[in-house]
Amino acid sequence: MRRSALTLALAALAACGTKPREESDWERRNAQPAPVEEELALPAYPARGNLVEFGVAGADGFQFFVDRESVAVGRDGVVRYVLVARSPEGAENVTYEGLRCASAEQRVFALGRRDGSWSMARSAWRPLATPRHVTLYREYFCPQNEPVRSADEGVRALESGGHPFAKSLGGSYR
Repeated sequence: MRRSALTLALAALAACGTKPREESDWERRNAQPAPVEEELALPAYPARGNLVEFGVAGADGFQFFVDRESVAVGRDGVVRYVLVARSPEGAENVTYEGLRCASAEQRVFALGRRDGSWSMARSAWRPLATPRHVTLYREYFCPQNEPVRSADEGVRALESGGHPFAKSLGGSYR
């Protein structure tokens, strides 16, 4: 019995002296903290003439629009935009949101009020879950899991019914 305890202690000591396991490039890249977010500047409240509709499968009569004037691509890799969701009865929800393409996450920054002002939201980044966010991610703003290069590129994708990379290269959602 004494001999097995000694063997166990020696094995534990030997394990302490082993070299740490090296991480792969993927592990190092994904273990990095999220980039520092840019300071938030709220856009102008959306005007009806600036709204571009995009289709969402299974929307049950809801219509979704992005304000073309609000689309912005930050140095932090976040695509920001104003989203308008209209119910079949005509009620509208207006939100200022962002998509973090590298991690396939979404966040609401502000909620629109009836008087055309904004109310800051207390939401955190979260994985994409709703069809509208998955559609914006996959088809318009994050083709091939990369952010569009500019606001103009994002607006062109909305106006043409999808980003060319998403259409021709079979864009994927993580």
